[in-house]
Amino acid sequence: MSNSIWRNARSGGGISSLEASIGRHRPDDRNGRNGASVVAKAPGDRYRAGMPETTTLTRSPLHSFHVEHKAKIVEYAGWELPLHYGSIGDEHLWTRSSGSIFDVSHMGRLRISGRHSRKFLDRVCTRLVRGMKDGQCRYGLICNETGGCLDDVLVYCFSDDDYMVVCNGANRAKIVAHFNRVKAEEELVFKMVDETESTCMCAIQGPKVMELLGKVSREVPTLKRYRFTVKNVLVMKIIVSRTGYTGEDGVEVILGAKFARQALGMLLKDIGAEGGVVRPAGLGARDSLRMEAGMPLYGHELDEQTDPISAGLGFAVKLDKGDADPQEGRFIGQDALQRIAADGPKRKLVGLKLDGRRSPRQGMSVLDGERVVGTVTSGCPSPTLGHPIGMAYVPAEMAEAGTKVRIDLGGGTDAEIVPLPLYKRP
Repeated sequence: MSNSIWRNARSGGGISSLEASIGRHRPDDRNGRNGASVVAKAPGDRYRAGMPETTTLTRSPLHSFHVEHKAKIVEYAGWELPLHYGSIGDEHLWTRSSGSIFDVSHMGRLRISGRHSRKFLDRVCTRLVRGMKDGQCRYGLICNETGGCLDDVLVYCFSDDDYMVVCNGANRAKIVAHFNRVKAEEELVFKMVDETESTCMCAIQGPKVMELLGKVSREVPTLKRYRFTVKNVLVMKIIVSRTGYTGEDGVEVILGAKFARQALGMLLKDIGAEGGVVRPAGLGARDSLRMEAGMPLYGHELDEQTDPISAGLGFAVKLDKGDADPQEGRFIGQDALQRIAADGPKRKLVGLKLDGRRSPRQGMSVLDGERVVGTVTSGCPSPTLGHPIGMAYVPAEMAEAGTKVRIDLGGGTDAEIVPLPLYKRP
């Protein structure tokens, strides 16, 4: 990124949009969490705007690590998590060039097992779960009857009657309630255990990560994309998957909360050290990295009024589920999504490349001349590409790459519609 753009971002032209977007996510229920701490709202604190003066928040098992590394801690989805450790831009670029560790313990981890576990997941998930192999991960959506997205999730298959669903932290209570409702209404028999607060989850991402992990494990670097393995280390059971949310290679690690710091110290002995390959990174860099990679964030590109076809996630929707094989079943929202796919979506998610230094923010209008034609969902200064970027929904007929538009950003800023993802690793 050019120095002038990044200076403007640091002074509030772009990074503030990352901070503000992080502050928008609110949990449905903050009560009854283990190990919670009470955090008072500071005057003018943008991260907790609209929250009560005293709010009970959950601390990650890695909270002391964040404090030791001088992280700026913010509220996100009912948790205290690091926004950055000094510079969002530096953490972003380090992830692209070397490797970073992100604490994502707020992500929901729901273990689903028993007689009807597979049948249930095929009922609520847009992807086909039947036939998944042990050690396979699959990305999909949880939809309502109209095809709107309740959440986007990852399904881990341990066996044909044992799965884990990883959902967004801000949606965890909603998804648990939805799963319980479907279970009761359809009289399905399975066990659901919320393992979120008894475990820790972190993502280790970057081009040098797999080589580093190869020094402690021969198996992990050989994992294929969207696969996982379970490792037994001393008395610890560690789940290591290879999915990613930054556009870089790397892994996600899930392990018991009590052993989190010890295990990570064994895996990454030089973490955060001067000259080390892996450094800690916060939510700010994770957001800018996923924007460059064109990956959706719930509450921005996805919500209950937005269908996955319009969001460009058709690959994660099996529209003919159950047609050839009734044992697959049909998923909730399938009829609506079949109609949308047949008619064609009225709007589409697109990438934006902006002129100038200022970055778009969620909710800003996309203009064709003086006419409002769309809405920005995400935006930030791109440290990798050197100019402001964003994502937006526009009418399907305007979604072609190269289309010129304007963003209602302080009088209007020229922008060009570009393909997603905005960045692909070499």
